[in-house]
Amino acid sequence: MFREMRRKKQLLSQEESLMVLKAGTHGVLAVSGDDGYPYAVPLSYVYDQGKIYFHCAKTGHKLDALARSAKVSFCVVAQDKIVPEEYTTYFKSVIIFGTARRLDAPEEKRAALLTLAAKYSPQDEAGCQAEVAKQLPYVCLVEITIDHLSGKESIELTRARNSSASAPKEAEHGLD
Repeated sequence: MFREMRRKKQLLSQEESLMVLKAGTHGVLAVSGDDGYPYAVPLSYVYDQGKIYFHCAKTGHKLDALARSAKVSFCVVAQDKIVPEEYTTYFKSVIIFGTARRLDAPEEKRAALLTLAAKYSPQDEAGCQAEVAKQLPYVCLVEITIDHLSGKESIELTRARNSSASAPKEAEHGLD
């Protein structure tokens, strides 16, 4: 159902891909927008227990699109270093395909918003609780269930990783 990555050497492991999702602070959500146009919007998110959560206004383009089709794509770029002398970038990114749903149950909404607040203000639990209580009536929370996940890095990062991983093995066997 989902396409296999063409450049398999550059594929990140599932563990590495999940690390990118956990560490990221923003991503780009893509939905099927108005009149068949794709609509992609950057947003803050949190990855927690196999799901992605974000908050938004109670009305708008995102929610209209999600009402038409719950299928989404979400992209997080962990690294994008421009290397002008090589005419390239050293990148690392993750793309997910999933199904989104509005959280309606008050406890689901509260839990998701607390998880988001804790990610962005981890040292202020009391402040997080107060902000969640204040904002909860005014925001919509959306959960994305991940159906497919893949991560990729530039070939230069793959080569660097492979050469550093093989160096100790060569040294152990006296091949330096």
